[in-house]
Amino acid sequence: MSLNYIKNFYEGCVKPPTVIGQFHTLFFGSIRMFFLGVLGFAVYGNEALHFSCDPDKREINLFCYNQFRPITPQVSFSVFWALQLVIVLAPGATFHLYAACKSISEECILQKPIYTVMYIISVLLRISLEVISFWLQIHLFGFQVKPLYLCDAGSLGKKFTVIKCMVPEHFEKTIFLIAMYTFTVITMVLCVAEIFEIIFRRLCLLIKQ
Repeated sequence: MSLNYIKNFYEGCVKPPTVIGQFHTLFFGSIRMFFLGVLGFAVYGNEALHFSCDPDKREINLFCYNQFRPITPQVSFSVFWALQLVIVLAPGATFHLYAACKSISEECILQKPIYTVMYIISVLLRISLEVISFWLQIHLFGFQVKPLYLCDAGSLGKKFTVIKCMVPEHFEKTIFLIAMYTFTVITMVLCVAEIFEIIFRRLCLLIKQ
């Protein structure tokens, strides 16, 4: 019986009751995760090694880099966006887990008002979480990575005040940030479209009856 629950849960997650939901699952599960896992690490992975300041001394580079990135880039970008993916998936996964335990089919979601409302609520929660994560992205990362970083090195000695540092692959990082914002916006648009689709299909079902 437990294997049947797992099968129903898997099928519900992979094949939602709406066409847009199925496309969202494909978009979310493949393109977005691939972009984050592969390209994100390629852009941010060796940032510390190529971060250089003038004068180019190891202790100065390390001091200014720690100031530039209070949290290491691998932690900041990967943990934040990985958490975003998991949290945004949570409402839908919770609904499909409930549906699997209650043996609720795709047809039942459209036919019974209570299940339709529950599904719409899960999509609305997904939109809300995407909006919150979008706001956090802006405040944590901004929209642009500048090529120069002015490091406040006064604590290193009187001869150092403000040091100019070169940020490696700043253009690629800016493109990556814009892409992540774009993915978030696309996901929100798909969620809104999914709500309209399920309402439309529900109305069509009522008219036929």
